Amino acid sequence: MLAFELMAQSSFYFYSLPTCIFSLFVLVGTATGQLSANFYASSCPNFSSIISSAVNSAVSNEARMGASLLRLHFHDCFVNGCDASVLLDDTANFTGEKTAIPNNNSLRGFDVIDTIKSQLESSCPGVISCADIVAKAALDSVVALGGPSWNLVFGRRDSTTASLSAANSNIPAPTLNLSGLITSFSNQGFTTNEMVALSGSHTIGQARCTIFRARLYNENNINSSFATSLRANCPSSGGDNNLSPLDVASPTSFDNAYFNNLLNQNGLLHSDQQLFNGGSTDAQVRTYNANSATFLTDFANGMLKMSNLNPLTGSSGEVRTNCRRTN
Repeated sequence: MLAFELMAQSSFYFYSLPTCIFSLFVLVGTATGQLSANFYASSCPNFSSIISSAVNSAVSNEARMGASLLRLHFHDCFVNGCDASVLLDDTANFTGEKTAIPNNNSLRGFDVIDTIKSQLESSCPGVISCADIVAKAALDSVVALGGPSWNLVFGRRDSTTASLSAANSNIPAPTLNLSGLITSFSNQGFTTNEMVALSGSHTIGQARCTIFRARLYNENNINSSFATSLRANCPSSGGDNNLSPLDVASPTSFDNAYFNNLLNQNGLLHSDQQLFNGGSTDAQVRTYNANSATFLTDFANGMLKMSNLNPLTGSSGEVRTNCRRTN
């Protein structure tokens, strides 16, 4: 539910190849062949720096915002593709995804996206899609907190529809067991190893007490000292919105400490600790704990793959002028 605030294991390396091969990869590696690293090169050459500057400012003001923007991208892409459907507000005649159980009173970063969109509309009116802004903001957030980069391609267009039901069913819940996590990610085309890598996004960000209370008071696979330290801020009743970091060791640094936490039964969410609980993913957790570079590479590859889930391109969808509503 929080940013897992996520086939291209090899595609991460293709971007250093000659331009002709790179172009071939883009043609083969996307759903339509219409996404490109240089999509806005002539129409809005400064779009990348505009987004990066705004994200860096937002994360500097509040480190948690980096995790929130990463999670926003995940919750967008897991619901019918990376199409900015998650940004659409409800109206009298339209129900969006913001009130879905995984999103309601939980998903954040909309104001940052609005600020970026406003700046881009001033510079290049009607050019940059909200879906591309969300994807780029997620990348810049990870980089701002010390994490890896990946080679985004652009040209996603914005949906004119949203799906509350798909948001409720497609986004993995923090209560899932390992088998449920594997299935949820597999439904989006991810391997189990990719699921573990993307779960490493919980090296940043925070969760509300209501999300992990049951783990603190009812589960046995939790470090007793860790549980005790959390209970003061997350009582058995009340304090639902009190926050605790997903990674107690380095909550605002994008690193591999999350996996060390799991080895020590310091996973905050039930779904976190499921990755190291005597199951099939234990070995992968040990690998990422022992080798930061392996984790960071796998995470970047997983994010690249996620960013290319079912994009709208060409004449499909639209480029919204306001990310919160259709044109």
